[in-house]
Amino acid sequence: MADLNALVDQLSELTVLEAAELSKLLEEKWGVSAAAAVAAAPAAGGAAGGAPAAEEKTEFDVILTGDGGKKINVIKEVRAITGLGLTEAKALVEGAPKPVKEGVSKDEAEKVKKQLEEAGATVELK
Repeated sequence: MADLNALVDQLSELTVLEAAELSKLLEEKWGVSAAAAVAAAPAAGGAAGGAPAAEEKTEFDVILTGDGGKKINVIKEVRAITGLGLTEAKALVEGAPKPVKEGVSKDEAEKVKKQLEEAGATVELK
């Protein structure tokens, strides 16, 4: 059996782009989609309890949709927010729409959105 603590440490060191690539590789290898698994979980929970109660969303994704013509400023801000290197931040900005932060609180999502918009980017929260 693999040393799970070592595996967690290794995964924690991945950049956002490396984590996205890992996700794609696992989806291809196992023939599953992370989106399908996430979508299936609420459906299963709702079926068991009858009509699902409306839940307030507590986790948000900050999605960069464009650089607004100020690519250099946006790249600098993405680097400051994510801790990515220059190459990874540039690839993220040029590959928009891309998530900058995922699964963050509403307050943090709003803060990151404001920072990116002040740099000239177009951003949406999901």
